[in-house]
Amino acid sequence: MSRTRKNDGWAQRYGRRLAVVDAAVVLWATVGALIIRFGVPETEQLNARDQPYIVLSLVLAAGWWVTLSLRGSREATVLGHGTEEYKRVVSASLILFGLVAIVSYALQFDTARGYVGVALPAGLIMLLLSRVIVRRLLHIEREHGRSCLRVLVVGSSTGVQHLADSLRAQPMAGYIPIGAYLPGVEPDASTAGNLDLQVVGRAVEADDIISDIKGFSPDAVALSSSMQLAPETIRALGWALADLNIRLIMAPALTDVAGPRIHTRPVAGLPLIHVSTPNLEKGQRFFKRTTDIIGATVLIIAASPLLAAIALLVRFDSPGPVLFRQERVGTAGECFEMYKFRSMVVDAEARLEQLRDNHEGNEVLFKLKNDPRITKVGRFLRKFSLDELPQLFNVLGGSMSLVGPRPPLAAEVERYDIRAHRRLLVRPGMTGLWQISGRSLLSWDETVRLDLYYVENWSFLGDLTILLRTFKAVVGRHGAF
Repeated sequence: MSRTRKNDGWAQRYGRRLAVVDAAVVLWATVGALIIRFGVPETEQLNARDQPYIVLSLVLAAGWWVTLSLRGSREATVLGHGTEEYKRVVSASLILFGLVAIVSYALQFDTARGYVGVALPAGLIMLLLSRVIVRRLLHIEREHGRSCLRVLVVGSSTGVQHLADSLRAQPMAGYIPIGAYLPGVEPDASTAGNLDLQVVGRAVEADDIISDIKGFSPDAVALSSSMQLAPETIRALGWALADLNIRLIMAPALTDVAGPRIHTRPVAGLPLIHVSTPNLEKGQRFFKRTTDIIGATVLIIAASPLLAAIALLVRFDSPGPVLFRQERVGTAGECFEMYKFRSMVVDAEARLEQLRDNHEGNEVLFKLKNDPRITKVGRFLRKFSLDELPQLFNVLGGSMSLVGPRPPLAAEVERYDIRAHRRLLVRPGMTGLWQISGRSLLSWDETVRLDLYYVENWSFLGDLTILLRTFKAVVGRHGAF
């Protein structure tokens, strides 16, 4: 088997699969829009009205498919993890239909708006849905250790271990650390004890490193920020790896910083990485707030029968008010009253101190799996997060957002360090990365890290992704108690 097929067999296979799926979807969208707009064309003799749109459908389908390819939506680097693949599908589709609109206007083509209005949304939705399905197939393979890159990690012992742990934390990204290369690091007991990877070599000269890599035969080599190699050695290593068709991955010492904040600018042959300040601009804040108002309004109207039914269940299940009101800390440390359906007995707060010795949460957040204060209806509501639905009115009022960090108690904020205080830069949310990543099962450090990642890397598509994944997390009840 050739090196190319060994490294990129899965990428080529999934690329071909996506190419076939994309072709089927865009043909379905364009031909379907033609039929919906003009009806089924007559088979015996096509009239003058139908002919140009049949040609347009075929040309549009071919152009759509090519644009998806040119936009890089089938590249191996975006398959299987993250939102970049979906962003490229959306941008490719909008670019194509934008060009269609410009050409139609410039050449005065009478393109039916109804035809375009059906083809674009239908095709885009199906393209994204098909990508989700194909990605799930890729995840199934990666769960069994297939369709992944075997990575040799280069750097100091601590840098190698940190990078290896980070790659293992996201198995669906498709990187499996299989070995460590410690250039210039002397072998000793402490180094060997700290690493859980096989040490392949410790040389610092390019020829020796390349010789060791050839013998180990990885699919990719990842250089951590702690590597002790001269720039000339790294350049020679890059050339040699390219000849061997082994991928070279550079891992800078930037953690929890997403793509939109990173900009690369070459200066004198050096790829300088610029990291923008993590602040929502006025336009972004307005857009997020508008989305919150519209989303909360629609959800309140749609869920109004459910809200009424839950209110009745809570009222007749145990004595006390339907709603539980609690003071929480919001944006910039301002306090607000958060609403929830009452899921505990009335004197739950007074009985809290009696239960602290049985605490099962993390270092800051109090949690108890079998909390005796929870009512029968409340236990059901908590399992599916239905008790949090009244927070939609908090979102409508502006004290919360649909997506954001978890709203903390004042007592929790008092225990925050400088890092955790950055969670208060944005509105707290009904859901967030913490909810779709394990909720009560997370440690405090993991909770803070996820919230800070959200605060510093906000994007509309990220919010949309979290909202879609929240439904899966709620139905699966992962980490809810």
